[in-house]
Amino acid sequence: MARNKSVTRSQKLGPEERAAAIARLKEKELDILVVGGGIVGTGAALDAVTRGLSTGLLEARDWASGTSSRSSKLVHGGIRYLEQLDFRLVREALIERGLLLQRIAPHLVKPVRFLYPLQKRVIERCYVGAGMLLYDIFSYTGGRPPGVPHHRHLSKRQVQRAIPSLAPNALVGGLTYYDAQVDDARYVASLARTASFYGAHVATRVKVDGFIKVGERVVGVTAHDLETDEHFEVRAKQVVNATGVWTDDTQRMVGERGTFKVRASKGIHLVVPRDRIQSAMGMIFRTEKSVLFVIPWGRHWLIGTTDTDWNLDKAHPAATAADIDYLLEHVNRVLSIPLTREDVEGVYAGLRPLLAGESDQTSKLSREHLVAHTVPGLVVIAGGKWTTYRVMAKDAIDAAVDALDGRVPPSTTQDIPLLGAEGYQAAWNKRGKIARAFDVHKVRIEHLLNRYGTMTDELLDLIRSDPKLGEPLPGADDYLAAEVVYAASHEGALHLDDVLARRTRISIEAWDRGVSAAPVAAKLMGEVLGWDAARETLEVERYLQRVAAERASQEQPDDESADRVRLEAPDIVEVD
Repeated sequence: MARNKSVTRSQKLGPEERAAAIARLKEKELDILVVGGGIVGTGAALDAVTRGLSTGLLEARDWASGTSSRSSKLVHGGIRYLEQLDFRLVREALIERGLLLQRIAPHLVKPVRFLYPLQKRVIERCYVGAGMLLYDIFSYTGGRPPGVPHHRHLSKRQVQRAIPSLAPNALVGGLTYYDAQVDDARYVASLARTASFYGAHVATRVKVDGFIKVGERVVGVTAHDLETDEHFEVRAKQVVNATGVWTDDTQRMVGERGTFKVRASKGIHLVVPRDRIQSAMGMIFRTEKSVLFVIPWGRHWLIGTTDTDWNLDKAHPAATAADIDYLLEHVNRVLSIPLTREDVEGVYAGLRPLLAGESDQTSKLSREHLVAHTVPGLVVIAGGKWTTYRVMAKDAIDAAVDALDGRVPPSTTQDIPLLGAEGYQAAWNKRGKIARAFDVHKVRIEHLLNRYGTMTDELLDLIRSDPKLGEPLPGADDYLAAEVVYAASHEGALHLDDVLARRTRISIEAWDRGVSAAPVAAKLMGEVLGWDAARETLEVERYLQRVAAERASQEQPDDESADRVRLEAPDIVEVD
């Protein structure tokens, strides 16, 4: 990588850029304003701005602070949807998987291998094998290779050799197949930064608290900058509501009844150390309600997920003791050495935005997405799944463009890589030389390349100018001090929680959930953002309160008590 020039074009997304974006939002009418900074909202902003449209994007909290940072971290076709005969959704998702792996974000999206264990020797092997063959075939229908190997059949002995931790009576054989995984929060932050690079005016911690209407037409929003307490208006020819599980709440601001409803389904995941399960691959198992994944995640395993209705606080869904016990019970059915609560290093809970139907079970509700022009000037996009965000974003902007005057080019996002993706493979091939040039261990370079791609040189320049930034954070050896500085200066992190929970995953990966790292990270952020000692102390106190509340909520027996305990920890910036 070049020493004085970034390998790929780069645009900071720091506090100065945020202030400039808000100033521009107040000054001129936009073509498109997107509300919601999750995966679909940031994707919609990139789609719009790369069509040549003036674009704004507002998020009330942090990028991906809701559903989009709390997924199973999988980019997948959804092999279980084959059994539901939802072939269109599976094919669409597999085509998107190939794009993300090979073109859009090869530095962030990586192949991951799974075992599907068999309990019956012939019938089940034929049935599941036929499904996986179809899965492989669909992955080729996008006009390019899938980017992952085909499925394979394994004998019981082969499975036991690959996964010694499986109980001998748990299977008679198995099949392996590939999907992909991603750090979901990092991807969304990179997507927002890429949209900003192409000219979108993007800002977090700006809450939309109302819509501006002329007659029946929506012509903009009223917004509240939660950092400065300033209220202002943003005018736009078309507004896109991409607020996920908050869709119904946002629609009520318009004063119109929505054309569809969104229900929230809670899913929780456990994080356990990698040495607790001896396996060369991930695993997927059937349960009575859905499927259970055991997913490799760096030095850890992710175990999930649950699928239960949630009608409480949407910003901070809480995992209960019953949720944790449910996952442990099911995974222990197939393990030779059971996991216990003491093995659980981290827990996180997220909400899926499901289109409500007739079923009372959230696992039966639709993962399809819908786009509607609910009132003139307002497009709503809801439902869907993380993997197909780009298609959802395209469909939403297509609907908005239909209402604009003049000819607007079609979507180009299938050919636009995220910042850091261009040249990644060449940089990866040179990782040994880069490590020697900067006197950094090769493993550190690999870690940085798989998080920042070819923008890794920007972090290495920080370390070159201040070698102390090359040191790991306390209690979180995988992450360097430079990453905290970079998150605040380049990636839009405004608060300690933004860094420990989303720009890094320290809050779920560290044994103490980031308690040791918090004071050091706050000081590093404060030097970038101009915090005084009192502000640093407040940020640390709020983070520690969050950790304590989450731990306490995970001891509660039900959703109501867990929600009450979790909400005892105040946010650093109150949204409501």
